[in-house]
Amino acid sequence: MTKITLVTGASRGLGRNTALNIARHGGDVVLTYQSRSEDAQAVVSEIQRMGRKAVALQLDTGKIAGLANFAGRLRTALRETWSRETFDHLVNNAGHGDYALISDTTEAQFDGLVDVHFKGVFFITQALLPLIADGGRIVNLSSGLTRMCLPGYAAYAAMKGAVEVMTMYMAKELGSRRITVNTVAPGAIETDFGGGAVRDNPDINKTIAGMTALGRVGLPDDIGPMIASLLSEDNRWVNAQRIEVSGGQGL
Repeated sequence: MTKITLVTGASRGLGRNTALNIARHGGDVVLTYQSRSEDAQAVVSEIQRMGRKAVALQLDTGKIAGLANFAGRLRTALRETWSRETFDHLVNNAGHGDYALISDTTEAQFDGLVDVHFKGVFFITQALLPLIADGGRIVNLSSGLTRMCLPGYAAYAAMKGAVEVMTMYMAKELGSRRITVNTVAPGAIETDFGGGAVRDNPDINKTIAGMTALGRVGLPDDIGPMIASLLSEDNRWVNAQRIEVSGGQGL
């Protein structure tokens, strides 16, 4: 049976790349987007051109009150598109960056990061547990910034640190259902994340390349294929792990 993966925040960046690589590996995809409907539909069309099935659903991962409605819409999509009641893999990718020194961080900035990166991941997973098939997979996205400290990212990195701890607890509690849960922690990647600074600022790009063992900044296609491979049956015994994918950044 074809595996179905739900990837949050997949209209752009790492989420988009992950969704496309899952399709290239023979999987079908449910992707969520917050506001970029046209971009999400473009990803759906690209997946369909590969001969795979895909559906895009709107979801604001920071709005916990809307999760029950989302679960209902997902259940309908699974029935109508796949004649199934469950899906197999959940990739909690959706997120945003918010740069501020500790002395300058506002409560609104902090709460926004909590709602999306920590609270959102916890309660999205909780809401969708009844729809995840036994023997499934969950991948939570973290960041190399939980290992390397760069001023201005304290609040963001703290949320990702919380996700890494939460991942271990999820793995422990869901083990009886044979659901594995792992964290993937990318290093700096050339996307529009954080205003596209890593991609568009030559000085930042050069600095990060200089502190990376492989001598360059990461690209989305360095991350998406890795996540797709982690979801494969070959990695069924990998569980409760933090896997950094950074090219050896900060060694």
